[in-house]
Amino acid sequence: MILIWDENAWEDYLYWQQQDRKILKRINRLIEDISRHRNEGIGKPEPLKSNLSGYWSRRINHEHRLVYRISGEKILIASCRYHF
Repeated sequence: MILIWDENAWEDYLYWQQQDRKILKRINRLIEDISRHRNEGIGKPEPLKSNLSGYWSRRINHEHRLVYRISGEKILIASCRYHF
């Protein structure tokens, strides 16, 4: 699958590279799992509602979520820091 990063999500990802390698590793595991299992798997995937309808969320940890959308063979990463 092809990864497409929202500009803010990419900034979040670069932040984790500098600040917390453990969270970065968790994000990478979640993305790998998304590419294999789509909307099932680790991180308690759940569909989002309202203005984020069509997006899904997975837990990175207690405080942070990975928000993404799958379109065909593309994964759009919308956020990987904080809650949505």
